[in-house]
Amino acid sequence: MSLQEDIMTAMKTAMKEKDQMTLAALRAVKSEILLTQTETGSKEEITEEQEIKILSKLVKQRKDSAAIYTEQNRADLAEPELAQAEVISQFLPAQLSESEIEAIVMATIAKTGAEGMKDMGKVMGIVNQQLAGKADGKTISAIVKAKLT
Repeated sequence: MSLQEDIMTAMKTAMKEKDQMTLAALRAVKSEILLTQTETGSKEEITEEQEIKILSKLVKQRKDSAAIYTEQNRADLAEPELAQAEVISQFLPAQLSESEIEAIVMATIAKTGAEGMKDMGKVMGIVNQQLAGKADGKTISAIVKAKLT
């Protein structure tokens, strides 16, 4: 089943259960998918890679918003953002652990022959491509920096 079909099924369930928070998160996902599909003017199917990028972006936006609200002592606004991020995360592939990411980073460094921070961009590009949707960019970046210094 495609992501759109999964989202529509989950939206129907949320409507039946009158779960407004889940419904809002799913509507945001559906909206972003439709915007991506119609960007070129023709309603074309989007790839799984594009779907993962969309979901990752939406989760990141909500987590960033929640962090800002938390800094400003606005837990009442942060909680719904985190809850929506959790709903959207259900549709993402399973996230890798730090040790799994570290193993991939080490293999990439060995393969590319990277020796210092000057090679960070090369390593990040390859690792980000391999781990698209499976790991957070900040985590990858921190691990690459630690291994290259």
